[in-house]
Amino acid sequence: MILESIIIVIYTIALLLIFMYALAQLNLLYNYLSAKKKDTNNLEPLDFSNPDKVPYVTIQLPVFNEMYVMERLLDNIAKMDYPKDKLEIQVLDDSTDETVKSTFEHIEKLKQTGLDIQHITRVDRSGFKAGALKEGLKIAKGEFIAIFDADFLPKKNWLKCTIPYFTDDNIGVVQTRWGHINRNYSLLTKIQAFALDAHFTLEQVGRNSKGHFINFNGTAGIWRKTCIIDAGNWEGDTLTEDLDLSYRAQLKNWKFKYLEDVETPAELPVVISAARSQQFRWNKGGAENFRKMLWRVLKSDNISTKTKVHGLLHLLNSTMFLNIFIVAILSIPMLYIKNEYAHLRFYFYFMSFFVVSTIIFFICYWFMYKQIYGSGYKKFFSYIGMFFTFFSIAMGFSLHNSIAVIEGHLGKRSEFVRTPKFNISSLKDSWKGNKYLRKNLSPNVILEGLLMLYFAFGLYSAFVVGDQGGDFGLFPFHLMLFIGFGYVFFKSIASKV
Repeated sequence: MILESIIIVIYTIALLLIFMYALAQLNLLYNYLSAKKKDTNNLEPLDFSNPDKVPYVTIQLPVFNEMYVMERLLDNIAKMDYPKDKLEIQVLDDSTDETVKSTFEHIEKLKQTGLDIQHITRVDRSGFKAGALKEGLKIAKGEFIAIFDADFLPKKNWLKCTIPYFTDDNIGVVQTRWGHINRNYSLLTKIQAFALDAHFTLEQVGRNSKGHFINFNGTAGIWRKTCIIDAGNWEGDTLTEDLDLSYRAQLKNWKFKYLEDVETPAELPVVISAARSQQFRWNKGGAENFRKMLWRVLKSDNISTKTKVHGLLHLLNSTMFLNIFIVAILSIPMLYIKNEYAHLRFYFYFMSFFVVSTIIFFICYWFMYKQIYGSGYKKFFSYIGMFFTFFSIAMGFSLHNSIAVIEGHLGKRSEFVRTPKFNISSLKDSWKGNKYLRKNLSPNVILEGLLMLYFAFGLYSAFVVGDQGGDFGLFPFHLMLFIGFGYVFFKSIASKV
């Protein structure tokens, strides 16, 4: 009974942590709905026709081996509607392939149009993206620093929509919402869009509207230069340098402004290996920042207890994958324990309460979904299908993401692996032949295939446990896990064929 007791304790703790996270999401939903009811836009207008009122802006474009999207990026940024004498563009090019030459040539053409654009390269790529941003900042002319990754396509009026918010001297960052130019390309892109939309509506608005900490998302945002320097500048000791600097800045009392209504379109990864590398970096970086920021947040005298709680749960976002994975793995032993020990029946009745966590997530994400897609019966039924598909595939990524989280919490260092870009915006475009895709199959894929079989066993177990004709309480959960791990396994195999 000792082993069974250990399993029960670990399972219960993981469920409790998931439930706490669900309650935090519910609070963010309340904040989000409250913010939508009132007009909080007290924006002081900025006269862009008066040169004395227009601040100098530097746009930084950190890039690395971007053959497929480099020309698109440069041409798009060149169209930015902002006084040319107040705009500088830095192409922070850490590339190691032939794109260095082609990028240089394209920049030279743009210079002939009167654009102040520089091609900045480094021999030493230390610090990766953070190092490139820091290097560019040393010579940046701008009072404000806008940052765009290579797959982002800001609209012409982007600066005019964001710069006016800096009339408030306390604002250190203005972050905009990500859009998705290839949202409907595949099931994989739809799932990624679903998850990101939840972050960029429910979470960012929910936190920002109550003054809780939010994060600059690494791109599609603009910093006050003095804020970056005051917060300690860019540091490359975590894989999510954006989250790191965001927390250091807010601990210094800088305010962040999130603009849900300003959309910045971008391209989602269309190949599962690219999505895996992005997920690994984000989730490991989140855990690394929890280690780095935990005591700074707890010991801060500048923030409220509620902001501290939301901040710690924000930093623990990625750790939820580990809790989900633990619950998933232990759910099959728990099925057998439930039907072996009748005296524990009351405990299992109590455990069924945690279905409430799923219901909370379902409600929260519905408000996000209808904000993006609209409401109505047809949309709701479409949402039900998308929600359970999303949950299934997200759980299918739980092994991969849990490994990232564990490495982050243990302090294991790893290289910054950038996400390959594809220049895909329509169903006709293909990712085949992309030279930046990894050719090797991750060893985790084999484990994901075995986990698919493990949860197939869980489905079988529902029919044979106990002496009352089976137990189907966990059958839907195991079905979602079987589908999720099966999708990730077969999709990973197919992408290498």
